[in-house]
Amino acid sequence: MSTTEYASAVAAVKTLESSLLTRSDMDQLINTPTLSELKTLLNSKTHGETLTDVWEMLSGYAPDCEALKILLYKNDFHNLKAVLKAMLSGRDPAHYYISPSNVSLEAIKNAYTSKSPDGLPAYMRIPADEAYELATRTLDGQLSDSLIDTAAIAAMQKSADDCGNEFIIKYAQLTTVCADIKTAYRCSIMHKSNQFLETAICGSRELDKASLIRAALSGRDGFLNYLSNTPYAEAAELLKNSPAQFEKWCDDIITEHAETARMQAFGAEPLAAYYIAKEAELKNIRIISICRECGTDRETITERMRRLYV
Repeated sequence: MSTTEYASAVAAVKTLESSLLTRSDMDQLINTPTLSELKTLLNSKTHGETLTDVWEMLSGYAPDCEALKILLYKNDFHNLKAVLKAMLSGRDPAHYYISPSNVSLEAIKNAYTSKSPDGLPAYMRIPADEAYELATRTLDGQLSDSLIDTAAIAAMQKSADDCGNEFIIKYAQLTTVCADIKTAYRCSIMHKSNQFLETAICGSRELDKASLIRAALSGRDGFLNYLSNTPYAEAAELLKNSPAQFEKWCDDIITEHAETARMQAFGAEPLAAYYIAKEAELKNIRIISICRECGTDRETITERMRRLYV
């Protein structure tokens, strides 16, 4: 599908944007006195729409858009981890599979049961083999998880560069930076080895792998000092005071990036932006629901809310 052929899809998405929840809607949800009233209000505002529903709608408009498929790489690799763990522990992977995804549960299961990854997309074949070998040889689930997580963001970066869409390239860069900072910070606290860090950190144009590893090996304070002297000094300040606020910041910069596509009339960017916006909206709904169930006060819930697209 050419860029101009997305015009009708973009027009449809622009109409759908009017149904996204606003800050006023979120405030109304936060202020609902009981969990049952919250559920009633949610049903009236969202009609139970899921990300899978959103994806099916978008892929119906643009079935062959590789740029959109990159948004689901994180789900694909999560499912790869889920199937590998379930297989090694004798559990049913269906309980851990998440959608939407580019790769079916059956395709991943068959890759392992047949000991041939040929049925998987090219970006998953080598990580699937390597993770299986690592998990069965070392029995270290955390290490194999790290390998798959790193492979996910590396595949995202490569595919984004290959498709040449600047919006998706920036999305992949931001996703990588957030994942690497999070991993390096945790490793600096847990005093993880250089070998573990080599597996767990991907690296990017903005934060190269070698520098991140050296900083993480120097401990928490050393890592935060390193990060303070990069374009991501704000992340260092947030991690010093509140890792939860850092998590929120990671989600917010992705939504902020999505907003750059709002005024475009053509291309895949507005479709990708709508998916990101819906993802953020549903995360906010989960936060409100969980906090309400736990009896969290309204001020704390408000502090945890992610940036809205509208």
